[in-house]
Amino acid sequence: QVQVVESGGGLVPPGGSLRLSCAASGNIGSISGMGWYRQAPGKWRELVATINSAGRTNYADFVKGRFTISRDNAKNTVYLQMSSLKPDDTAVYYCNAQIWTTTGRTLELWGQGTLVTVSS
Repeated sequence: QVQVVESGGGLVPPGGSLRLSCAASGNIGSISGMGWYRQAPGKWRELVATINSAGRTNYADFVKGRFTISRDNAKNTVYLQMSSLKPDDTAVYYCNAQIWTTTGRTLELWGQGTLVTVSS
């Protein structure tokens, strides 16, 4: 079974920093795109940042200059370093990954989400 699991959420004061991790596991052949999305209460899920297998990144305008996405292909892990956090960044953050399995299947997987709360 292939899955992705996030970690690293929590409570942080405004202006603080936090790093999220998302690890994929199972019968993975390769991983193309990986990314982070978030959903605040009463709002739609929105893209935060993505990174492809070559390391090309894409960010939502509201996180440019504050968040950095990176990945470790050897560990099948993607990270989101968040700094200068604002109360508006409070949301459940979800990891997304496009995975080719060793059995030839293509999967798009979502993690269970990790809550980030920015509050004093």
